[in-house]
Amino acid sequence: MNFQARPLRLSTTQTDFEAEFHKRLHWSAETDDEIEQRVADILKDVQQEGDAAVLRYTERFDALPAPSVAALELTQAELEAAFDALEPVQRHALEVAAARIRSYHQAQKQASGQSWSYRDEDGSLLGQKVTPLDRVGIYVPGGKAAYPSSVLMNAIPANVAGVEDIIMVVPTPRGEKNQLVLAAAYVAGVSRAFTIGGAQAVGALAYGTATIPKVDKITGPGNAYVASAKKRVFGLVGIDMIAGPSEILVLADGTTPPDWVAMDLFSQAEHDELAQSILLCPDAAYIEAVQEAIDRLLPTMPRAEIIAKSLNGRGALIQTRSMQEACEISNRIAPEHLEVSSDEPHRWEPVLRHAGAIFLGAYTSESLGDYCAGPNHVLPTSGTARFSSPLSVMDFQKRSSIIEVSAAGAQKLGPIANVLAQGEGLQAHGQAAVMRLR
Repeated sequence: MNFQARPLRLSTTQTDFEAEFHKRLHWSAETDDEIEQRVADILKDVQQEGDAAVLRYTERFDALPAPSVAALELTQAELEAAFDALEPVQRHALEVAAARIRSYHQAQKQASGQSWSYRDEDGSLLGQKVTPLDRVGIYVPGGKAAYPSSVLMNAIPANVAGVEDIIMVVPTPRGEKNQLVLAAAYVAGVSRAFTIGGAQAVGALAYGTATIPKVDKITGPGNAYVASAKKRVFGLVGIDMIAGPSEILVLADGTTPPDWVAMDLFSQAEHDELAQSILLCPDAAYIEAVQEAIDRLLPTMPRAEIIAKSLNGRGALIQTRSMQEACEISNRIAPEHLEVSSDEPHRWEPVLRHAGAIFLGAYTSESLGDYCAGPNHVLPTSGTARFSSPLSVMDFQKRSSIIEVSAAGAQKLGPIANVLAQGEGLQAHGQAAVMRLR
């Protein structure tokens, strides 16, 4: 079947640009009422019934009957066997990707994930103590596709942070296990793994069951049911984020081969129909060349139908007045993935303030970031890069303030604390400080 992709064509000189641009960007993170109610029911059942509810929903949704939840656990021997059985080229790719991801997150920990302290002029000790979470749960999507990269990106920073217990859940519909996912769990240092998914898996991790231990935080992407469940258990446990559809924004100055840019737009559009791919470029002829490349390359894509629906429904090719204006629009969008496809990317990078990840230069395809560049591919979507950050070592750590006031420091700080406490009407606070005065 011959699918056609015609992303919306816009120019910032159009009088209706703002209105049309806003309509194309709009996406709501709200799930429908039916999903919310079903998720609420599933979580309530898991909270009340534990393993029994997990087994029931796993059989219903994944067509995977089991005598016990223990029978759904993957042993370390099985994970290791999956790794050993990989084709050499797959094993090498997994090892190289894991090594680069681990190296990046170790550098990240060294730069910003360490404890520190200092003494002031009165000899008081002030600082911060950084400690890892005890146990985390990572959700790995399964079903329509397998995502070993998600295993690496979630488990490795947790491992580098020092988390002792990393519990992985992954749906295996009809019992079909993806060996690359299992091998990735082995390479990434997953402690325990269960073949369960959906809202029931999130509930099991959040509440704990007789078999599945309760975790402190849940990370990893999933479908609308998983996203809704993560929202509902937040507060009882931590979560990374509520992820929306995948996004790519390409800022192009016309110097990159159009085929490369077209394929980069495809790389996000092939995720699903709601994914968003946008090109911003001041060169009208180049935009035409990218459209021609889209027309020519689309029929060669195995996921052409999904790509076409995504580009037709949410894609856009936008002509700007200049690269500077393109950068300003990019900051308004705050995209998940931002490619600066230019022969002088470092000229534009300083003015780009909001993005999950910035890919500099024509040779830096977003897909390298997805798999093996090193930085984390779990990124904020739907404009949330304005105030949130990629998954990192810090997501698997917590910080405690360290305060040791010296005798001399108490003489200086006590009267100040007392004045402020009296002003708030909290006399005991003030007295606790005053009692330490000589």
